[in-house]
Amino acid sequence: MEWFSTPEPESPAEPLAWDEAFLERAESGEGGEALWFWEAPGPCVVLGYGQQAAVEADLEACAHHGVPVLRRCSGGGTVLQGPGCWNYGLVLRIPESGPLASITGANQWIMERNRSLLSELLGLPVLVEGHTDLAVEGLKFSGNAQRRKRNHLLFHGTVLHGFPLGLIARFLRFPSAQPEYRQNRQHLEFVRNVATTPEALAQAWIRAWGAEPARTGFPSEQTRAALEARYGNPDWHSRR
Repeated sequence: MEWFSTPEPESPAEPLAWDEAFLERAESGEGGEALWFWEAPGPCVVLGYGQQAAVEADLEACAHHGVPVLRRCSGGGTVLQGPGCWNYGLVLRIPESGPLASITGANQWIMERNRSLLSELLGLPVLVEGHTDLAVEGLKFSGNAQRRKRNHLLFHGTVLHGFPLGLIARFLRFPSAQPEYRQNRQHLEFVRNVATTPEALAQAWIRAWGAEPARTGFPSEQTRAALEARYGNPDWHSRR
């Protein structure tokens, strides 16, 4: 597995295109398993693939404050991105058997590795909650999601380490679906930051996944294609 340094994004949507670019390059045989990290330069709402913007986001508040409402290629819930919300992306090959061969198995296997590395890094008892959340003392600090192709999968997620949590309620509505452990709690009663840094998180992920510095180039061509087809197109983000 290679880990990649990401360039400064030219738009809030570009990191979402990276996810698809790494996955498509691996699927085409031009690349392989990959790991990368990023943080959005400013606040932006990111919808799950099948979600409705008007249901999940306060579109009036977003428009008033110039907060983009974007859509990613994976499922899961809507999140508010921005400085203090660290992101990782991971592309893995799907074998014929074993935990990665199914959606549920991949969720369980990858989330347990993430849970273990963060518990060690933070020195706290981290638990997997719902299907793909990580929490400390019942408070969520990480959300994750998956997208699968025939031969490879994308698994990506967030860690809140210094995020202005009050912004979440300003721009997101109460979610249309919630895990049982949320118990109808409002945003500020449900989420928290953890005491770490992007540098420490990146090193923890690199160690846990045995990643080596990339010897191949960044998937710039695939990123441009994804931006032209989807992530640079307002209709993609507002289609539902």
